[in-house]
Amino acid sequence: MLNDVFFNVGYGHFLVLAGMLFVIGVAGVVVRRNALIMMMSIELMLNAANMTLLTFSRMWGNGSGHAFALIVIAVAAAEAAVGLAIVVAVFRGRRHIDVDRLNTLRS
Repeated sequence: MLNDVFFNVGYGHFLVLAGMLFVIGVAGVVVRRNALIMMMSIELMLNAANMTLLTFSRMWGNGSGHAFALIVIAVAAAEAAVGLAIVVAVFRGRRHIDVDRLNTLRS
């Protein structure tokens, strides 16, 4: 019985893992107030969405989910680059990146 759970991995296992990763990402965004932690949590949520796309694409036997996942990866890379640039600019001006303390966009 236990041997079947570990060696016969089905689509449901991947969907449960993607759901758990997404929940961890949401908890990271909601609980933590550090901008870097929030960005990492958003990346975790995007990766969970990619895993779901790839699982359903594999389940239905077409490659459209794979192409869409590559587009999501490209958008996530651009988001990370722009987000890190903003975080570095804010840190240089304010000497902190705590989101609760950043209440205005004035310098």
